[in-house]
Amino acid sequence: MSTERNSPAGGTARDRTPNAARRSEASRRAILTAAFDLVGEVGYARLSIEGIAARAGVGKQTIYRWWPSKGAVLFDAVLMLAQDPGGGTAALPDTGDLAADLGLVLRATVDEFADPRFSEPLRALSTEIAHDPALARSYAERLDGPLREAKKDRLRSAQRVGDLPEDLDLDLAVDLIWGPLTARWLHRTGPLTHAFADALVAAALDGLRGAAAPGRDGTGRRE
Repeated sequence: MSTERNSPAGGTARDRTPNAARRSEASRRAILTAAFDLVGEVGYARLSIEGIAARAGVGKQTIYRWWPSKGAVLFDAVLMLAQDPGGGTAALPDTGDLAADLGLVLRATVDEFADPRFSEPLRALSTEIAHDPALARSYAERLDGPLREAKKDRLRSAQRVGDLPEDLDLDLAVDLIWGPLTARWLHRTGPLTHAFADALVAAALDGLRGAAAPGRDGTGRRE
């Protein structure tokens, strides 16, 4: 026997039952969007759970049910924007020209760092990570780790075609390519420009290709 009942307006009671999962996801996205927008408007010091709740149109207990702190909310907001539409980490371009591909990625990073809508939340998150070990672990596992693997995958592709040494330390290579750009942005030690990104790629690749192990020639191939 069916448990569905006809409603006065037609259809069934089951058809008219609100989708709780969909409603929860809508609330979650509203909270994350509110946190991201507010931190850009008022700064991290003045960001509050109460303010996020008011902007998102939810009760603050809804936020506390899902996140332990405003830093955790902001991290999930950044993570939501960092992921591709499928919910994963986007792969780096692979046209066969490593320098061009890395230049494209670093130039896009420069543009992101230059946009206050993105740079201020990222700067606030970086500061919070330095003081919150639990948040730092979550960042390493959920964002930095997957991004690092995507970068290493592109470098592995370059290794397979002989564009980088086979025995290259890929973690070190990632740090050499991306580290100076992030450090200059985080510590405000100099201008961030496309020219700097291009120069960084050229210098990093020259060093990585020239760091051939004994028994290699300057191209990184076995002699």
